[in-house]
Amino acid sequence: MHVGLNLIFLVPGETGGMEVYARELIDALAAEAPGVRLTVFVNREAASSGELSWPRSIRSVTVPVDARSRLQWVLGEQTLLPRLAARERVDLLHSLASTAPVWGQMRRVVTVHDLIYAAYPEAHTRLRSLGMRALVPLAARSSQRVIAISQSTKLDLERLLGTPSEKIDVVPQGLGQSQRSTALPAETTRARFQLGDRQVALSLSAKRPHKNLLALLGALALIPIERRPLLVLPGYPTWHEAELRTRARELNVEADVRFLGWISDEELEGLWAVAAAFVYPSLYEGFGLPVLEAMARGVPVACSNASSLPEVAGDAALLFDPHSEAQIATALERLLDGGGEAQRLRDMGIKRAQAFTWQRTARLTLNSYASAIGLAGMPASWTTKL
Repeated sequence: MHVGLNLIFLVPGETGGMEVYARELIDALAAEAPGVRLTVFVNREAASSGELSWPRSIRSVTVPVDARSRLQWVLGEQTLLPRLAARERVDLLHSLASTAPVWGQMRRVVTVHDLIYAAYPEAHTRLRSLGMRALVPLAARSSQRVIAISQSTKLDLERLLGTPSEKIDVVPQGLGQSQRSTALPAETTRARFQLGDRQVALSLSAKRPHKNLLALLGALALIPIERRPLLVLPGYPTWHEAELRTRARELNVEADVRFLGWISDEELEGLWAVAAAFVYPSLYEGFGLPVLEAMARGVPVACSNASSLPEVAGDAALLFDPHSEAQIATALERLLDGGGEAQRLRDMGIKRAQAFTWQRTARLTLNSYASAIGLAGMPASWTTKL
């Protein structure tokens, strides 16, 4: 079988979690099914960047569009990609970023990461939200199979788009190498970010309203000053950061928060190493990979009980109502009080993270391909070289 992988969306270094998904899944597919021929369809930026590398067996085809232009991305996906896939004689086209061509003779699979454009439209620009409202339902309807990265996303597809349950395959993401770089020494990290000798609570997420960082600031203010940790918030700045900074001043916790912009991998690993707790109060997540990232590093986790996060966390994290600042504060204090609960969650978290592998993701994805082409399960021939 010849599988095409739609990566028109992927601009290296600018696509966040979906780039991680694409890179890890493609490597795992090549390893799990050497009998399947893979072709990746990339945009001009990706083709010229030199930052993408695939196993030598994978062919790369450039779709002549600038993916930083939303219009070019959509037109390329809907008009150029089906023709190029037909020219390459692709049997099945897998679109990895929630949108997909609505026509073509090949069978089609689309991965839908979340429906945040519908649940929290303020998370995107108005134009992007409108585009997703049109394109994601079309992709779900026109594809033979829809991959949801969590049970929560599957339920959203059924509830919000009316996608039939029997058409959806739940395929959780995996966790690759947890530590990608050598951590800065603890002394260097504490000095660079002015952490002093205080306990550090880390929250790693985009500064957008649905990440619920306003409630996290409110929870921090509820913790008595003598027990209050230093809250560290890495991540690129957004328009919402000004509101967060204003709220921190109003709550008189400005000195207890570090708003960091982009940081290097070495700096991030340094922060993971000094963190006493990881807190993730998000209102909506398609999956919630940062929770697994923390667990894999042995950092105890407290996270929201909303959307997909309980699926990822299981019983290896403290769960709280993200709308209750008091619950967030209580969970955070329980992790920081030096008792046995933090160690218990460290141990359980490491074990929990080990269950989420890209090998498993690839195998379940191959089963989805088999269903899309009308087979009962993944053929044995896919796992051996032809």
